[in-house]
Amino acid sequence: MSNTRKNAWVIGNNADAPYHPLNAVQDELERILQDDFELTTSLDYGMLAAGTLEEYDLCISYTDRWEDAVSAEQAAGLLTYVANGGGLLVVHNGISLQVRPELAQLIGAKFTEHPPYTELEFQVVVGAGHPVVEGIEPFVLAEEPYRFEFDPFCAKEVLLRYHHEGQDWPAAWAHAYGLGKVVFLMPGHHLPTFQHPEVAKLLRGGAKWAAK
Repeated sequence: MSNTRKNAWVIGNNADAPYHPLNAVQDELERILQDDFELTTSLDYGMLAAGTLEEYDLCISYTDRWEDAVSAEQAAGLLTYVANGGGLLVVHNGISLQVRPELAQLIGAKFTEHPPYTELEFQVVVGAGHPVVEGIEPFVLAEEPYRFEFDPFCAKEVLLRYHHEGQDWPAAWAHAYGLGKVVFLMPGHHLPTFQHPEVAKLLRGGAKWAAK
């Protein structure tokens, strides 16, 4: 294991998570990223506002707060962190930060709905020669087929798609925000998703590209 691992801060919910508790996946996430990152998991959203993020190379959002917006100070802390060069990796339900509109814009889209959990075919978008999806082979995975409304002002690059109900839908994207970088990965509903080898590669690629 490398001695030059970067520091990543993971924010989520446990007892108050309506659908996706962080403790169900955090050990597997740590195992996936262990060669490159030392993870600190947290349930304390107050740390977003305290300037604490500056000591981390990456913030990973696995938040499960669909009704409960973070405070203005917490949103400003995360926006400032990324704009100043921090990395943000948003996994699946981590997009629930969207309850605060300025964080929906930071992420580049907002979740609108998902049809029932089902088996989906995933594939890298043609022409996406991006480090996040380097080496990703087409794969099949049972997941929640999240649907999104994209922010028109964010020049994101869609990297991964999934096929459902006769058409292709975005499943991952990446973009710059100020001096920082943002990656969103749709797969992440529960532990079996994290245990899929292609998803593990996506998580490693997304974390390494977004980090300072």
